[in-house]
Amino acid sequence: MMEWLQLLLPAWIMGTLLVFLTAPLGCLMLWRRMSFFADTMAHGTLLGVAIAGILNLPFWLGVACLAALLVAILWILHDSRLPNDALLALCSATLLCSGLLLIQQIPSLRPELLSYLFGDLLSVGWTELPIFAAVIAAAMVVLYRSWSAQIQIAVDPDVAMSEGVNANWQRLIFMLLLALFTVLALRAVGSLLMGALLVIPALSARLLAHSPKQMVIWAFILAQFGITVGLWSSAALNIATGLSIVLCMALCFALIFTAQKVLPHIKTN
Repeated sequence: MMEWLQLLLPAWIMGTLLVFLTAPLGCLMLWRRMSFFADTMAHGTLLGVAIAGILNLPFWLGVACLAALLVAILWILHDSRLPNDALLALCSATLLCSGLLLIQQIPSLRPELLSYLFGDLLSVGWTELPIFAAVIAAAMVVLYRSWSAQIQIAVDPDVAMSEGVNANWQRLIFMLLLALFTVLALRAVGSLLMGALLVIPALSARLLAHSPKQMVIWAFILAQFGITVGLWSSAALNIATGLSIVLCMALCFALIFTAQKVLPHIKTN
């Protein structure tokens, strides 16, 4: 039992800390209809990993630089004539293909390809947790200070701007926070499943909540449940942690949705 705790405890703590960003950012992403943005960021992490491997840099630095570059590219490409979802689809496909192509050309990165795609939270050690916690705390402070403005923009951008909210600045803050999340979540669920870590708990919470505050709380609870059960399941069944975590969250959504559809029907009969 102690061996299991030594393996799982640091990974579980890291996952728990990550949920403090997963829940509010996932809800904001749904409210602002920016789900594609998370996938684009996530797919870009592969290219960041490949570039870091070529330049012999730490992987987190390569991913962080790529995420910042992607934010700058999307900021420059922002044009009323070009639909945001189409731009994001273009960037997502380009980054994913470029990252896979480069990783295939680097022999040292090939053995780790599955962990980059689907995550390897069990490889987290105790030494990484203090830095991880400090970064999460800093991101939470930024998110807390801009939370009211972010909700105003999500509800009605025009009204928010008329009340003095700088929509462009808040959009940049939100994009940078999502970029930071992609750097932190790469170890947990990998590049292909990162968007699901944000979207699924928020979607499930939307079925249960009656206010923005309740939605964030439910998203936190459901994401924490998915991290915990998924982590233990991945260790017991010897499967990728990212796959296990996302499937647990998807199962929660399916159960909540089914219960809300079936129970009223049973009562009426």
